[in-house]
Amino acid sequence: MKEKPDDITAIVSTTKRWLDNPISRSILNFITKKDRCGDRLSLSIDYFLGKEINACWRCKLAGELLSLALGTGGEIFGVGEEEIKKGLEGIYFRRGLTNVLRGMARYGVKMPGIVDAPFLVVWDCTHLCNLKCKHCYLEAKEKMEGELTTEEGKRLIDEMRDDGVIILAFSGGEPLMRKDFFELADYAHRNDLYVTSATNGTLITEEVAKKLKESGVEYVEISIDGKDADTHDSFRGVSGMFDRAIEGVKNCMDQGLQTGIATTVTQHNYDQIEEIHDLASDLGVKRFICFNFVPTGRGIDIIKDDISPEQREELLKFLLKKTYEGGMESLSTAPQLARVAIEEEKGVPVGHFYADGRFDSKTRALADFIGRCGAGRFYCSIEPNGDVYPCVILPIKCGNIREIPLSDIWHESPIFKELRDRSSLKGHCSECENKFVCGGCRARAWAYFKDLNAPDLGCINNKKIILNGDF
Repeated sequence: MKEKPDDITAIVSTTKRWLDNPISRSILNFITKKDRCGDRLSLSIDYFLGKEINACWRCKLAGELLSLALGTGGEIFGVGEEEIKKGLEGIYFRRGLTNVLRGMARYGVKMPGIVDAPFLVVWDCTHLCNLKCKHCYLEAKEKMEGELTTEEGKRLIDEMRDDGVIILAFSGGEPLMRKDFFELADYAHRNDLYVTSATNGTLITEEVAKKLKESGVEYVEISIDGKDADTHDSFRGVSGMFDRAIEGVKNCMDQGLQTGIATTVTQHNYDQIEEIHDLASDLGVKRFICFNFVPTGRGIDIIKDDISPEQREELLKFLLKKTYEGGMESLSTAPQLARVAIEEEKGVPVGHFYADGRFDSKTRALADFIGRCGAGRFYCSIEPNGDVYPCVILPIKCGNIREIPLSDIWHESPIFKELRDRSSLKGHCSECENKFVCGGCRARAWAYFKDLNAPDLGCINNKKIILNGDF
C-alpha cells in the first residue's frame, strides 16, 4: 500500500524533533568531542557494542547517550539493535555512522543531509590516458603539469582518513597509467578507506587484476560504451579496445574482485542499452550503471548527442525494472532515478544503492535525507594537481589541497554551501515534491546554463518550462 505523504512528514518531523533541537544538538556535540581519553565517539560506539572501555565517566555517559540515540533511531527507521551492532562491527559502516553523527552535530538534521566529511572522494589522479573518448570531461591525454607526487598523495590519504572520508575512488584519465597507483591504493586500503577504481579496463591483464586485488582495491568499474567493438571503439577513439576492456572485466572477475560496468548513455548507444545490459549480465558483474552524460570537456563537442527527457525517463524505468527482477543491480547517476522509483512505488535508490526493497515512509524519509545529487554535499572530486571540485563533471574550483586542508574546503567553500541549499533551485526543480530526494543534476544545470540552481534539462518535468522560455 502506498504511504500517505503525512506518514513521510511525520517521520521527518519526529526525526528533527528528536535530533534537531538545542538539547539533542548539545548531546551530539558532547558525544562527538575529543578529550584526554581520545575519540569520545569511537569509545561510545565500543561501549554500545558491549566492549570494555578504559575511559572517564564522561565517555561512559556518552556511551549511554549514544546507545539511547541509536536505539531510538532504529525504532524510527525500523532497524533492530542487533542489526545496528552487526553493522558497526564493520569498519566502513562504523566510519559512515561516525561521519553522519558528526555532520548532525555540526549542521543539524538537514534535508538533504550534510555530512562532516565527504563520504566519497573521486581522485582523478592523472590526466594520462591511452584512449580518446568523445565525452571525456577532462580531455585527458597527457600528464597534467603539477600532478601530486607520491608523498603528496599519501598525505592527502592521511587527511582523508583523519577527516572521516569513507570511500576513495581512483579515476582519471586512466588511473592505471600512474606509476605509483598500486602503492597509493595499498596505502589507502591500509588506512581503512574503501578503495575503488574507475578504469577503461584495457590495461587490466591477469597480472594487473591480481595486483588490484593484492593492493586492497574493493571494487573496479570498467567502461563499456557499446554492445560490440564497432560502437564502443568508435566512441572511445581507438580500435581494438572493446575486446581488451571485456578481457579486463573477465580478469577482474577471475580474481574475485567486485566488478561493475559503466556506460555513458548518448544517442550513440541509446538503442543498445538493453544489449549492453545483457552483456554485463552474461559476464556476471555486480552492477550495471548508466552514467548521465554531461556536456563538459571534450563532451561539449557532442552536446547534440544528449538523450531527450523522454528517452531518459524510459531508460530509468528500464533500469528499475531490471533491478527489481533480481540479480545484477541496474542503476543510473541521473538523480531522477529516485523520482521514477517513488512514482512506481518501489524502493528508493540513494547514491548507488537502494534504501530497502520496498517503498514506504521510512525509506522515503531516509532518501530525503541522503538525496541523490551529492555534489559538494556527500562527495567531491580532486584534480591531479590538487584542485577540489564539487564533482568530476562540475568543473568549478573550490580550493586546492596544497594550499587549504580538504576539511576546510569542505566546510567553508561558498560553492559547496550553495549546492547544499535547495531553496534556491529554479524551474520545476524549485517546486518539485521530490527536490530533496532528487534535486536534479547540478552539473547539467551548470553545463547548460552556467547556473548551479538552474533546471536540469534532463528531467521531463522541466521540458515545458524550457520550451516556453519561462526560465
